[in-house]
Amino acid sequence: MSTEDAQGVRSVQRALDILELLTEDRPSVTLREIVEATGLAKTTVLRIVQTLEQNGLLWASAGGYTAGPGLWRWAHLAKHSWELPPETRKVIRDLAAQLRETVNLYMVRGVHRVVVAQQESPQPLRHVVHVGDELPLWVGASAKVLLRGASEAQLTRVARSSPYGEGHVRRLREWVEEAAHAGWAVSHGEREEGLSAVAVPIHSRTGAVVAALTLSGPSVRFTDEAVTRFAAELTVAAQHVSERGFDHPLAAAM
Repeated sequence: MSTEDAQGVRSVQRALDILELLTEDRPSVTLREIVEATGLAKTTVLRIVQTLEQNGLLWASAGGYTAGPGLWRWAHLAKHSWELPPETRKVIRDLAAQLRETVNLYMVRGVHRVVVAQQESPQPLRHVVHVGDELPLWVGASAKVLLRGASEAQLTRVARSSPYGEGHVRRLREWVEEAAHAGWAVSHGEREEGLSAVAVPIHSRTGAVVAALTLSGPSVRFTDEAVTRFAAELTVAAQHVSERGFDHPLAAAM
Protein backbone atom coordinates (compact mmCIF):
# COMPACT_ATOMS: atom_id res chain seq x y z
CA MET A 1 0.00 0.00 0.00
CA SER A 2 1.36 3.39 -0.98
CA THR A 3 1.77 6.21 1.50
CA GLU A 4 -1.12 8.05 -0.11
CA ASP A 5 -3.38 5.00 0.11
CA ALA A 6 -2.41 4.42 3.74
CA GLN A 7 -3.26 8.02 4.61
CA GLY A 8 -6.62 7.66 2.86
CA VAL A 9 -7.46 4.50 4.80
CA ARG A 10 -6.39 6.17 8.04
CA SER A 11 -8.66 9.14 7.33
CA VAL A 12 -11.62 6.86 6.66
CA GLN A 13 -10.97 4.97 9.89
CA ARG A 14 -10.78 8.23 11.84
CA ALA A 15 -14.11 9.34 10.37
CA LEU A 16 -15.70 6.03 11.35
CA ASP A 17 -14.25 6.30 14.86
CA ILE A 18 -15.94 9.69 15.22
CA LEU A 19 -19.30 8.39 13.99
CA GLU A 20 -19.07 5.44 16.40
CA LEU A 21 -18.98 7.87 19.32
CA LEU A 22 -22.69 8.45 18.72
CA THR A 23 -24.91 5.99 20.59
CA GLU A 24 -28.45 5.85 21.95
CA ASP A 25 -27.09 6.92 25.32
CA ARG A 26 -25.01 9.69 23.74
CA PRO A 27 -26.91 11.03 20.70
CA SER A 28 -24.64 14.06 20.36
CA VAL A 29 -20.98 14.85 20.94
CA THR A 30 -19.10 18.11 21.17
CA LEU A 31 -15.89 18.91 19.36
CA ARG A 32 -14.03 18.75 22.68
CA GLU A 33 -15.45 15.28 23.45
CA ILE A 34 -14.35 14.03 20.03
CA VAL A 35 -10.83 15.34 20.55
CA GLU A 36 -10.63 13.71 23.99
CA ALA A 37 -12.05 10.39 22.79
CA THR A 38 -9.93 10.06 19.65
CA GLY A 39 -6.70 11.69 20.80
CA LEU A 40 -6.51 13.54 17.49
CA ALA A 41 -5.45 17.15 17.10
CA LYS A 42 -8.32 19.63 17.19
CA THR A 43 -7.52 20.83 13.65
CA THR A 44 -7.67 17.25 12.34
CA VAL A 45 -10.97 16.58 14.11
CA LEU A 46 -12.44 19.81 12.82
CA ARG A 47 -11.45 18.94 9.24
CA ILE A 48 -12.99 15.45 9.44
CA VAL A 49 -16.14 16.70 11.16
CA GLN A 50 -16.66 19.38 8.52
CA THR A 51 -16.32 16.77 5.77
CA LEU A 52 -18.83 14.48 7.49
CA GLU A 53 -21.19 17.42 7.93
CA GLN A 54 -20.90 18.44 4.29
CA ASN A 55 -21.90 14.91 3.28
CA GLY A 56 -24.85 14.80 5.65
CA LEU A 57 -23.37 12.23 8.01
CA LEU A 58 -23.16 14.65 10.93
CA TRP A 59 -25.43 17.54 11.84
CA ALA A 60 -24.40 20.54 13.92
CA SER A 61 -26.80 21.36 16.76
CA ALA A 62 -26.76 23.55 19.84
CA GLY A 63 -25.56 20.61 21.96
CA GLY A 64 -22.90 19.38 19.58
CA TYR A 65 -22.91 17.05 16.58
CA THR A 66 -25.67 14.50 16.01
CA ALA A 67 -26.29 11.86 13.35
CA GLY A 68 -27.01 13.53 10.03
CA PRO A 69 -29.83 12.86 7.53
CA GLY A 70 -27.41 11.06 5.21
CA LEU A 71 -27.17 8.23 7.73
CA TRP A 72 -30.95 7.84 7.62
CA ARG A 73 -30.78 7.02 3.92
CA TRP A 74 -28.09 4.44 4.55
CA ALA A 75 -30.02 3.00 7.51
CA HIS A 76 -33.12 2.66 5.35
CA LEU A 77 -31.09 0.90 2.66
CA ALA A 78 -29.51 -1.46 5.21
CA LYS A 79 -32.90 -2.26 6.74
CA HIS A 80 -34.34 -3.06 3.31
CA SER A 81 -31.35 -5.23 2.39
CA TRP A 82 -31.01 -7.16 5.67
CA GLU A 83 -34.57 -7.50 6.89
CA LEU A 84 -36.14 -10.94 6.56
CA PRO A 85 -39.20 -11.53 4.36
CA PRO A 86 -42.57 -10.74 6.02
CA GLU A 87 -43.56 -14.42 6.08
CA THR A 88 -40.40 -15.39 7.99
CA ARG A 89 -40.90 -12.54 10.45
CA LYS A 90 -44.46 -13.74 11.02
CA VAL A 91 -43.20 -17.25 11.82
CA ILE A 92 -40.89 -15.77 14.46
CA ARG A 93 -43.62 -13.59 15.96
CA ASP A 94 -46.05 -16.50 16.12
CA LEU A 95 -43.48 -18.74 17.81
CA ALA A 96 -42.76 -16.17 20.51
CA ALA A 97 -46.48 -15.69 21.16
CA GLN A 98 -47.15 -19.43 21.26
CA LEU A 99 -44.16 -20.59 23.29
CA ARG A 100 -43.80 -17.38 25.32
CA GLU A 101 -40.00 -17.30 25.11
CA THR A 102 -37.65 -15.10 23.08
CA VAL A 103 -37.07 -16.24 19.50
CA ASN A 104 -33.80 -15.39 17.76
CA LEU A 105 -32.50 -16.19 14.33
CA TYR A 106 -28.71 -16.47 14.09
CA MET A 107 -26.29 -16.71 11.19
CA VAL A 108 -22.52 -17.20 11.04
CA ARG A 109 -20.11 -14.33 10.54
CA GLY A 110 -16.49 -15.29 11.05
CA VAL A 111 -16.07 -16.81 14.51
CA HIS A 112 -19.33 -15.31 15.73
CA ARG A 113 -23.05 -15.86 15.35
CA VAL A 114 -24.93 -12.68 14.57
CA VAL A 115 -28.56 -11.96 15.44
CA VAL A 116 -30.45 -11.21 12.23
CA ALA A 117 -33.98 -11.29 13.69
CA GLN A 118 -35.65 -11.40 17.08
CA GLN A 119 -39.02 -11.44 18.78
CA GLU A 120 -38.95 -10.93 22.53
CA SER A 121 -40.83 -13.12 24.97
CA PRO A 122 -44.04 -11.52 26.28
CA GLN A 123 -43.03 -12.52 29.83
CA PRO A 124 -41.44 -9.99 32.23
CA LEU A 125 -38.44 -12.26 32.90
CA ARG A 126 -36.94 -12.95 29.49
CA HIS A 127 -33.74 -13.18 27.49
CA VAL A 128 -32.98 -10.25 25.21
CA VAL A 129 -30.24 -9.57 22.70
CA HIS A 130 -30.45 -7.13 19.81
CA VAL A 131 -30.42 -7.50 16.05
CA GLY A 132 -26.81 -7.08 14.95
CA ASP A 133 -25.34 -8.40 18.21
CA GLU A 134 -22.49 -10.86 17.77
CA LEU A 135 -22.19 -13.80 20.16
CA PRO A 136 -19.50 -16.48 20.32
CA LEU A 137 -19.63 -19.59 18.16
CA TRP A 138 -17.70 -21.72 20.61
CA VAL A 139 -20.67 -22.18 22.94
CA GLY A 140 -24.47 -22.23 22.91
CA ALA A 141 -27.30 -24.20 21.32
CA SER A 142 -27.36 -22.19 18.10
CA ALA A 143 -23.58 -22.56 17.68
CA LYS A 144 -23.92 -26.35 17.83
CA VAL A 145 -26.42 -26.17 14.98
CA LEU A 146 -24.61 -23.56 12.89
CA LEU A 147 -21.26 -25.39 12.90
CA ARG A 148 -22.68 -28.45 11.17
CA GLY A 149 -20.66 -28.95 8.01
CA ALA A 150 -17.93 -26.56 9.18
CA SER A 151 -14.44 -27.29 7.90
CA GLU A 152 -11.66 -28.35 10.24
CA ALA A 153 -10.03 -24.96 9.66
CA GLN A 154 -13.18 -23.12 10.72
CA LEU A 155 -13.62 -25.26 13.83
CA THR A 156 -10.01 -24.52 14.75
CA ARG A 157 -10.55 -20.76 14.35
CA VAL A 158 -13.66 -20.92 16.51
CA ALA A 159 -11.86 -22.97 19.17
CA ARG A 160 -8.97 -20.51 19.24
CA SER A 161 -11.45 -17.70 19.93
CA SER A 162 -12.64 -19.51 23.05
CA PRO A 163 -11.08 -19.43 26.55
CA TYR A 164 -10.10 -23.08 26.07
CA GLY A 165 -7.91 -22.66 23.01
CA GLU A 166 -7.46 -25.06 20.13
CA GLY A 167 -8.14 -28.06 22.35
CA HIS A 168 -11.82 -27.05 22.33
CA VAL A 169 -12.14 -28.43 18.78
CA ARG A 170 -12.86 -31.93 20.10
CA ARG A 171 -15.77 -30.71 22.23
CA LEU A 172 -17.12 -28.69 19.31
CA ARG A 173 -17.11 -31.78 17.11
CA GLU A 174 -19.00 -33.74 19.77
CA TRP A 175 -21.63 -31.01 20.10
CA VAL A 176 -22.08 -30.76 16.33
CA GLU A 177 -22.45 -34.53 15.95
CA GLU A 178 -24.98 -34.69 18.80
CA ALA A 179 -27.03 -31.87 17.28
CA ALA A 180 -26.91 -33.41 13.81
CA HIS A 181 -28.10 -36.75 15.18
CA ALA A 182 -30.94 -35.27 17.24
CA GLY A 183 -31.92 -32.61 14.71
CA TRP A 184 -31.71 -29.90 17.39
CA ALA A 185 -29.45 -28.68 20.18
CA VAL A 186 -29.90 -27.45 23.73
CA SER A 187 -27.73 -25.50 26.14
CA HIS A 188 -28.10 -24.76 29.84
CA GLY A 189 -25.97 -22.03 31.37
CA GLU A 190 -23.14 -22.47 28.86
CA ARG A 191 -22.75 -18.82 27.90
CA GLU A 192 -24.56 -17.21 30.80
CA GLU A 193 -25.61 -18.78 34.09
CA GLY A 194 -29.36 -19.24 34.37
CA LEU A 195 -29.92 -18.97 30.62
CA SER A 196 -31.05 -21.87 28.44
CA ALA A 197 -31.70 -22.22 24.72
CA VAL A 198 -32.98 -24.68 22.15
CA ALA A 199 -31.95 -24.36 18.51
CA VAL A 200 -32.84 -26.03 15.21
CA PRO A 201 -31.31 -25.56 11.76
CA ILE A 202 -32.72 -23.68 8.79
CA HIS A 203 -31.50 -25.16 5.51
CA SER A 204 -30.84 -23.72 2.09
CA ARG A 205 -32.28 -25.33 -1.04
CA THR A 206 -29.07 -27.38 -1.29
CA GLY A 207 -29.53 -28.74 2.23
CA ALA A 208 -26.75 -26.74 3.88
CA VAL A 209 -27.37 -25.17 7.29
CA VAL A 210 -27.62 -21.41 6.76
CA ALA A 211 -29.23 -20.23 10.00
CA ALA A 212 -30.34 -21.33 13.45
CA LEU A 213 -33.84 -20.71 14.80
CA THR A 214 -33.48 -20.44 18.56
CA LEU A 215 -35.70 -20.18 21.60
CA SER A 216 -34.08 -18.83 24.76
CA GLY A 217 -35.05 -17.86 28.28
CA PRO A 218 -34.53 -18.52 32.00
CA SER A 219 -33.30 -22.07 32.68
CA VAL A 220 -36.01 -22.58 35.29
CA ARG A 221 -38.59 -22.64 32.47
CA PHE A 222 -36.54 -24.96 30.24
CA THR A 223 -37.34 -28.29 31.88
CA ASP A 224 -36.75 -31.53 29.98
CA GLU A 225 -40.42 -31.68 29.07
CA ALA A 226 -40.44 -28.07 27.89
CA VAL A 227 -37.25 -28.53 25.87
CA THR A 228 -38.75 -31.50 24.01
CA ARG A 229 -41.87 -29.47 23.19
CA PHE A 230 -39.83 -26.41 22.19
CA ALA A 231 -37.63 -28.48 19.87
CA ALA A 232 -40.67 -30.00 18.14
CA GLU A 233 -42.35 -26.63 17.56
CA LEU A 234 -39.12 -25.00 16.38
CA THR A 235 -38.47 -27.87 13.96
CA VAL A 236 -41.87 -27.44 12.30
CA ALA A 237 -41.32 -23.68 11.98
CA ALA A 238 -37.78 -24.11 10.60
CA GLN A 239 -38.98 -26.61 8.01
CA HIS A 240 -41.65 -24.14 6.94
CA VAL A 241 -39.02 -21.41 6.43
CA SER A 242 -36.56 -23.77 4.71
CA GLU A 243 -39.14 -25.12 2.25
CA ARG A 244 -40.03 -21.63 1.09
CA GLY A 245 -36.40 -20.72 0.57
CA PHE A 246 -34.36 -18.74 3.08
CA ASP A 247 -32.59 -15.76 1.58
CA HIS A 248 -30.32 -13.31 3.39
CA PRO A 249 -27.14 -11.36 2.45
CA LEU A 250 -25.08 -13.29 5.01
CA ALA A 251 -26.02 -16.58 3.33
CA ALA A 252 -24.01 -15.60 0.25
CA ALA A 253 -20.85 -15.38 2.35
CA MET A 254 -21.24 -18.83 3.88
